[in-house]
Amino acid sequence: MGKRQPTTPRSRVRACLRRLWLRSRERAAALKRDGYSCRGCNKKQSRAKGKEIYVEVHHIDGIKWEQLIDMVYEMLLCNPDSLITMCEDCHKKISKEQNAKH
Repeated sequence: MGKRQPTTPRSRVRACLRRLWLRSRERAAALKRDGYSCRGCNKKQSRAKGKEIYVEVHHIDGIKWEQLIDMVYEMLLCNPDSLITMCEDCHKKISKEQNAKH
């Protein structure tokens, strides 16, 4: 077993974001809106054995994965020097104060 990395691997962040997308209400709404049919050729999704057709949801403007992952590291998975441990009450109090400033 190898040495543990000091930061969360980018591949793990990407996998978590992808899993979030695949289970999202937004994706489900797009599939439902389009009747589970391809908007290009009108093929309908089918799970029938031997006749499987899968449809996917496409981002019209694309996904800038590297930018998105960089933002996760900057805003959420930041350097431990930028993090402190607090009890639930103090955390709520300081978060409320910070949100009031923005």
